[in-house]
Parts: sequence; C-alpha cells; structure tokens
Amino acid sequence: MLQARVEHGEILTRADLLAAGMRPRQITIAVREGRLQRLRRDRYLVGSLDGVDQAVRVGGRLACVSLLAQLGVFVLDDSRLHVHVDHSMSRLRSPHDRQRALDQRSRRNLDLHWWTLRGDGATLGHVGLFDAVAQAIRCQPPRAAVATIDSILHLGLMTHAELCDVFGCLPDCYRVLLSLADGIAESGPETLMRLILRQLGLRFQAQVKIPGVGRVDFLVEGWLIIECDSKAHHEGWAKQRQDRRRDLAAAARGYATLRPLAEDIMYDTVLVAQSVRGIARTRRRRAA
Repeated sequence: MLQARVEHGEILTRADLLAAGMRPRQITIAVREGRLQRLRRDRYLVGSLDGVDQAVRVGGRLACVSLLAQLGVFVLDDSRLHVHVDHSMSRLRSPHDRQRALDQRSRRNLDLHWWTLRGDGATLGHVGLFDAVAQAIRCQPPRAAVATIDSILHLGLMTHAELCDVFGCLPDCYRVLLSLADGIAESGPETLMRLILRQLGLRFQAQVKIPGVGRVDFLVEGWLIIECDSKAHHEGWAKQRQDRRRDLAAAARGYATLRPLAEDIMYDTVLVAQSVRGIARTRRRRAA
C-alpha cells in the first residue's frame, strides 16, 4: 500500500515517493496495478486529478482559465485545456497518452502558455493563482477578463492590491480592465450585464433591495428590473413560480422586469443590448 504521507491527487517525483517510504519495486507494482499513475518521466499521480493529470502528461502544469474554473472562478470558456510549459521543456506529449508525441490533432483543444512564472504557489501540477490570473486576463476577451477579475474579488481569492501587482506584470493596455471591476457581481453574467448597461449609457444600480419584491440584480433608470437568470440557479417549476410572483409584485409597484438568459448575456450580447435599448426607448417615447 502507498504510504499515508503520499496524498491523493498530488503530483510527485520518484524522489518524493522514495522519501515517503516506498521502495523502487513498490513503485513499479503500484503503477502496474493502477494505484499510481506514471504520467510521464519522473511524474507520478496518486488517484486522479481532473485536468492536472492531462497538463502534466503534456509536459507542463494546469494553468490559466482551466485552473481558475476548478477554483470556482468565472471564466467564459473552459472547454480547452490550458497548460503552462517551461521554455526548457521538450518532447511534449498528448494529454491523453504519454507514449504519443503532441501533434496537431492533439493540440486542437489545447492552449500552451510559454511564459516565465512571476508569482508564488506553483506546484508540479499547476501554476500559482497569480500566474493563472495574469494568463486568463491576456487569454480572454476583455469583457470576459473583467468578469473573471470580478469573480476573484467577490470570492475573496485576491485583494485589489494583489490584483494591482498582477497587472503590474502585464502590458499597460490591460490596466483599464481592473478599473471596470468592483467585485459586487455575484456571477459572471451579472458583470457582463453591467458592462452592457454601461456601454448603453443607462443609469443603473446593482444588487438593489426593493420593498415587497426583494433584492434584484439591477435597477435601471429607476424603473426597469433586470435579473440575470441561469440554469444553475433557476431550475425547477417552484423557482419559476417564485420568480414570476416577484415579477407581479414588481409590476404592481410600477416596475418592469427583464430576465435575459445567462447564456444570451454571455454569448449574444448584441441581442441583449438591443432588448434593453428597445425597452428604454419605448418608455422615453411614452414619457414624452
């Protein structure tokens, strides 16, 4: 059996395993029996660790949005595996087969980051939070990067001062993104919705408590409530009934309610912006 000092999900070298009390023959048997994975030369994994094992098998560390998504941080798209690779690394392998060289087919869903690590916290399996954030800011579209920064602030993973240090390692053109984040948004779609409202030039407040209605995501121009609905938080008929009764309570008090889907806020911002603009124009015309 593996020694207690070898933790499940930890990337280890052969020296680590020997220091934990394993003998060379025990290592060989553990690999053969599947209790220990040999990801590549001198890199072993006890158990499984989604994403990290693939990144190490390639020849690097889990990085960028792939790591942030595992930490619960909002990223717009984590469908591709992001791997940090040292400049000295050679003989990159397929993320699924250490015996196969990394080729064009293997790289279709893979993004490699070849920069020098700046922050602390890197392990054999993943980069530190500092570098993951810096990579994600450069790797994502500007709006998505702002939502990621908001999420990090909201979760308390980094302070504003620590994020300033991250931006100090990036080109000056990225600094404006930090000025657009405030950490108030409770989800990525809320941040993206805030940016849409800002772009439209509308007056709005976030996380407003309305008597008789409750707290709403946005109150726009003093009369339009916008709720950023997502499947994760609004599944089931019971929740839909509750939301519709809230909308009725809001209407009774003179408020209109718009509930764009989170997926539309994230991937069809033009449609959402047109919808908000159309409602606002209609109200202005009637007021005139």
